[in-house]
Amino acid sequence: MRREYDTVVVGLGGIGAGALYWLARHLGGDVLGLEQFELGHDAGGSQDHSRIIRYSYHDPIYVRLAERAYHCWNSVERETGERLVYRCGGLDLFPEGGAISAVDYVESLEACGIPFERLESAEIRRRWPVFRVPDSVWGLYQADGGLVAAARANSTHLRAARSAGAAILENTPVTDLQAEGGEVRITAGGVVYRARRLVVTSGAWSNDILAHLGLRLPLTVTREQVVYYAARDLEAFAPERLPVWIWMDVPCFYGFPVFGEPAVKVAEDVGGRATVATGRSFESDPAGLARVRSWCETYLPEAVGPEHRVKTCLYTLTPDRDFVVDTIPGHPEIVMVVGAGHAFKFASALGQIISELLLQGATEADLSAFAFDRPILQMEDPPRSLMV
Repeated sequence: MRREYDTVVVGLGGIGAGALYWLARHLGGDVLGLEQFELGHDAGGSQDHSRIIRYSYHDPIYVRLAERAYHCWNSVERETGERLVYRCGGLDLFPEGGAISAVDYVESLEACGIPFERLESAEIRRRWPVFRVPDSVWGLYQADGGLVAAARANSTHLRAARSAGAAILENTPVTDLQAEGGEVRITAGGVVYRARRLVVTSGAWSNDILAHLGLRLPLTVTREQVVYYAARDLEAFAPERLPVWIWMDVPCFYGFPVFGEPAVKVAEDVGGRATVATGRSFESDPAGLARVRSWCETYLPEAVGPEHRVKTCLYTLTPDRDFVVDTIPGHPEIVMVVGAGHAFKFASALGQIISELLLQGATEADLSAFAFDRPILQMEDPPRSLMV
C-alpha cells in the first residue's frame, strides 16, 4: 500500500466521510482516510438512522450553510442513486417564556429569504393531532425540514470515495503526528504516512490529535442518548403525517417520525453528562430517560410506549456551540473541523468546504464564526452557552 498521499483525512464519521468524498472527487487515489475503529462504529457521534436537517437556525450563517447542505446532499444523491434526505417538514415549538428566543430564528430565515409559517397552538393540534400543546405554545413551521439518513449517508460517502480511488483504512488509530517543512507525517497502525495536507475530523478525539502539535481546545465531551418508543399507533407518526420537531426551551427536546426502526425517536439536546471519549460508558442514563418520558407524557403522549431501543452517542461541544472549521494556526496545511453536536446535517457541505480550503486555498462559505483561534477558544475556562 502507498505511504505517500496528497491529503490524509483522520476520522471517518459524518464530516470525515464527507470530506473524503469531496476530496476524492478531485484527488482520486491521492487521498487516504484513516479510522481508528471499524467503519460504521457507534463509539462517536455520527451513527444512527436519522439526523435532523433544517433551515431554521438562530444565525444567518447557519441558514446559508444549510442552503449549501441541501445542495450537496442532492448532488451526492444524484451521483450515487441513494436517497439520503427526507423532507417531512420541520416544526420548532416555542413555549411562552421559553429560554430560547424565537426572534433570532425568524429574523435569520427572513434575512435569507427562506419561507416559513407561524402556527398557533390550535393549528398545530389540527395538523398533527398527536401533539398536546397548550395555547401558550406557538410553532415555526418550515416545509423543507426533515431528516438525513445518517448511517446510510456515511456509507454512501465512503463508498463513493472508494469508487473515485480513495484509500480507506479502518481499525488504524493515529499514534503520532508531525508537521514541518510543508509536510505532515502521520503514524497510524504502526506505519508512517506522508502527506502535503491533513484533515482532522476526529470529534471527541480532537484534542488527542491536537496534543501531537502542542495544542488544545476547550472542548466538552458529553454522553448523549436517544430513545425509540414502540408507540401503539405508529401510523400516526409516519413521515408523511409528522414533521421533525424541536421544543425550543431549556431543557430542549427533539424528535422524529418513524424511520429506521418500528418506533418513535425522541431525545433531549445536551442532556448528557460530561465524559471522556476513550473508555466511555454505553449504558443509558435513567434520569435522562425519565425527563424525556415526562415531556412526552405531557406534550406527545401517543408517542410513549415501551422502550424499543436506547442508543448513546457523543457530543463534542465548543463553549459557544459554534463549529470549528479552520486551518490550524501555524499549520495552513492542516484543516480541523469540530461539529459541536449539531453538524451532521451539514456533513457533506462541510466536506465540500474542506476540499475548497485545502485545494483552492479559499471558500465562498462564511466561516467567520468558526475560527480556530477565536477569543472564546483561547480561554482556559470559558463561559458556556450550549443552546442552538
